[in-house]
Amino acid sequence: MSNKGKIAVITGATGGIGFQVAKRLGKDGYTVILNGIEDEAGAKRIEELKAEGITAEYYGFDVTNEEAVTSNINKIGNKYGKIDVLVNNAGGLGGRSRFEEMTTEFYRFVMALNLDSTFFASRAAIPFLKKGEHPSIINYTSNAGWTAGGPGAGIYGTSKAGVHAITRALAKDLAEYGIRVNAVSPGTIDTPFHAQIKATKPEVFASWANNIMLGRLGQPEDVAGVVSFLVSKDASFVTAETIQIGGGQALGI
Repeated sequence: MSNKGKIAVITGATGGIGFQVAKRLGKDGYTVILNGIEDEAGAKRIEELKAEGITAEYYGFDVTNEEAVTSNINKIGNKYGKIDVLVNNAGGLGGRSRFEEMTTEFYRFVMALNLDSTFFASRAAIPFLKKGEHPSIINYTSNAGWTAGGPGAGIYGTSKAGVHAITRALAKDLAEYGIRVNAVSPGTIDTPFHAQIKATKPEVFASWANNIMLGRLGQPEDVAGVVSFLVSKDASFVTAETIQIGGGQALGI
């Protein structure tokens, strides 16, 4: 089946996993719409994709800003007349804080970055997904959604548990329209997300592979391949699922 003429919107796509997902979907034949907050990086990424023959556009907006998300998703949907795929890739740790000293601002920021962003973008995209071909939404949860996160990452874990639940809730809510909703749960992927520890404690970073059954860290392409499958017709009977992409890390060894 050709994906020519199909529209995929990927949030937080100017680097890391998001960019690889955009590149993979572009190679799959989608017109890819990248979102980000670093306009210079966005412009560079579009040039890179176009150089590979991929049709791509960049929209700069903050996924935690309700009005910005709604107006931009509406612009995209109205321009193309539909959206076939929404990948809610934007998110992050946001920093670390123990609960006792956690500010309300920090709590709200992390929840907004991971959970509000998924809600805002999904809600805005639904009317356009209804007009799509084999439409689907992909969310990003994390092992932290089950384990409640490492030291100081408790609210990150809490927000990702919310993403796990909203994935299933959206799948229930949108099934009647044929819109599928699934999530991926990346394990330790070698991206800028881990740049600080890689630079300051390379031995710790290297040791992480010892806790992964397959004996290596993930690459952004490992996630992109699974997203490519989940949005494809091959996955047309898959909804409300979360796929762990962690080399078996979730089981511990």
